[in-house]
Amino acid sequence: MKIAITLSLLASASAFGPSKAPAFTPDANAFAYGLPGSLDPVPNFDPFGYAANSDYETIKEYREAELQHGRVAMLGALGMLVTEEPIEFHPLFEADNKDIGPAIRHLDEVRAVSPAFFELLAIVIGALELNRALKGWTAPDEVFTSNRALKEDYFPGDVGFDPLGLAPSDPEEFLALHTKELQNGRLAMLGWAGMVAQELVNGKEIFVNLGLAQDRFDPSTLPVQF
Repeated sequence: MKIAITLSLLASASAFGPSKAPAFTPDANAFAYGLPGSLDPVPNFDPFGYAANSDYETIKEYREAELQHGRVAMLGALGMLVTEEPIEFHPLFEADNKDIGPAIRHLDEVRAVSPAFFELLAIVIGALELNRALKGWTAPDEVFTSNRALKEDYFPGDVGFDPLGLAPSDPEEFLALHTKELQNGRLAMLGWAGMVAQELVNGKEIFVNLGLAQDRFDPSTLPVQF
């Protein structure tokens, strides 16, 4: 299984390619300099004034951080739902003989079943972050002289990852798709935080807590006890 996981992770590297974003010209008179992400009914949502009081380079950094956190949250929210009752799909180990409980405890099981997974995960995350830094971030020795953390021609979030070829070639369609990704990422960050909070409070899986799945979880079966 470790070999299969490693091969799948290495194969995913081929999904990275050249930038897909169109040339973008910031508009100083538009909200967030015209970057995508503004949507009705609250197009200029900025209650703490971060966008209003920031220059273009800072806004790019905010948007880069928001996109990356949103992408991780979308994967995390989906992962919580599919690995718990009633679906219980676990790519790392078999769980047909027991319910390993809420997703916030799954890493305990992973550590017990496959201790080397975390070291491999750290290498993979490091490689992905290095790729992002090389594509979009200014070299460390040039940050202070250029006064920018992100490259001048880098569009926030565009690391060239498009394995399914979904990025439109039309600039307006690309920006619209970017807005959809941002909105889904924002919702996922709130949703993931809510699910984690609920599981921390009562220790119940999401669908079990909603009464949509049977509670088969026995805490005594976990490799780590609290």
